[in-house]
Amino acid sequence: MFRFKARVPRKVLAMGLPTAWGAMAITYKLACPLAQQGSLGARIVTSAVFFAVGTGLILHVRQVLLRELRQVRKVAGAAQSALLRPLPARIDGLNVAAAQLSADRSACVGGDLYEVIATEHGVRAVMGDVRGHGIAAMGTVAAVLGSFREAVHDEPDLGRVLRRLDRALARHLRERSRDDPVAEEFVTVLLLEIGRNGEISALNCGHPWPYLLTGTTVEPLAGTDPLPPLGPFPLPAELTPLPCGSLLSGDSLVLYTDGVEDARDTRGRFFPLQAALVEAVRHHPITPQTILRTLFTAVLRHTRGRQADDIALLVLRNDRTRLKCSQPSGARGRDIGGSAAGARPATTNPQPTNHL
Repeated sequence: MFRFKARVPRKVLAMGLPTAWGAMAITYKLACPLAQQGSLGARIVTSAVFFAVGTGLILHVRQVLLRELRQVRKVAGAAQSALLRPLPARIDGLNVAAAQLSADRSACVGGDLYEVIATEHGVRAVMGDVRGHGIAAMGTVAAVLGSFREAVHDEPDLGRVLRRLDRALARHLRERSRDDPVAEEFVTVLLLEIGRNGEISALNCGHPWPYLLTGTTVEPLAGTDPLPPLGPFPLPAELTPLPCGSLLSGDSLVLYTDGVEDARDTRGRFFPLQAALVEAVRHHPITPQTILRTLFTAVLRHTRGRQADDIALLVLRNDRTRLKCSQPSGARGRDIGGSAAGARPATTNPQPTNHL
């Protein structure tokens, strides 16, 4: 036996109350004897009735708009969580913290992207920035991140990973231009690979170089000029990853988008990122979470919460500690961080780090 439940459409319910109020006001004006009188008291009563009806309609419309806005933000938040998945607090012995803040106040999504994945080739990370921000940039973010998440496991060479990202972006832009011709779009991308011994190699396409934190010293990871951003220009024939030293135990890397350094105060002064990092490492204990909170607090205080561009920060700290113990011949060392020399077990009890 089938049962059908009759449901009144939500739009009908939304219009029912304003219609009832309007009908009551018209009925009062046409049928109530008091409304036909021209005395001052009758006019005051009539004005009060119509004022109450008008106020009720305004409040009702406001409530409907707020409900729809909350629904849009809920959907945008779900989409953001699907794109920028919460990172585990620990990945292959590296302590991780990341967060982003959209410049679009009507949505919690932005044009910044990041990801950290442990592979058999090492820990690989990406930080990128799509031209523009808000919901319009979500498609490009999805294309780049989706390609990265597959390529890092398939490609042993970091240069081939970058070529996969470039091809994915080109396909996305071609498909997008068929339906919605837009101005030239590009993406800045920074690829990092951190090996078992902490050695760092990088490929940079128009993105700011990260900062390396060693004790209380804060220095840029590299000083060379990056390649052009992905999109407008083809990649060079030779893509050789740049050796950038090592991430030793206790060292941290701070990756960021240009929205951090480009943040201005009311006088037009840029945010002093390196000075803020120097201040952050003075506090103990130094953890990615404390660095992240300190930087976001400083940026929001600098801009008074009115940043003009999306902001994203990713902090990686090497917490691997070697254990020296007697082992059978042929066995390899293992570090407390959870990464063996020949295997990388999955992170246990991952905790989201996308939220401050």
